[in-house]
Amino acid sequence: MSTTPQVETVTTGADKAKIGGAVVLLIAGLVAFYALQKQGAIAQWAALLVLLAGAVAAFFASESGKSLVAYGRDSVKEVRKVVWPTHKEARQMTLYVFAFVVVMALFLWITDKTLEWALYDLILGWTH
Repeated sequence: MSTTPQVETVTTGADKAKIGGAVVLLIAGLVAFYALQKQGAIAQWAALLVLLAGAVAAFFASESGKSLVAYGRDSVKEVRKVVWPTHKEARQMTLYVFAFVVVMALFLWITDKTLEWALYDLILGWTH
């Protein structure tokens, strides 16, 4: 038996209509923006912003929009639970990382030079 829960997506006709309406309003906003070029920039931007606000409102009225808002709230709650390092701890960890990078760079440089010496000078007999 499978212990993983099955995820069911239940969408109603009203929910699909809300999302469809949001898409239609978004497209209408873009069309209105370009169709109102002769009326001036204020009319263009007003039409775009009003229809875009309508699209956003229609989306957030749907179940998908409500789920997105709930996800955002949960994310904010989780971020508040994080224990952030103090300035001293952050500085110390940064110095540890820099020290590790320097040590690794030296190790890799020494390894490279040793292999270069072993391959070119000892095995192949090439001189620089």
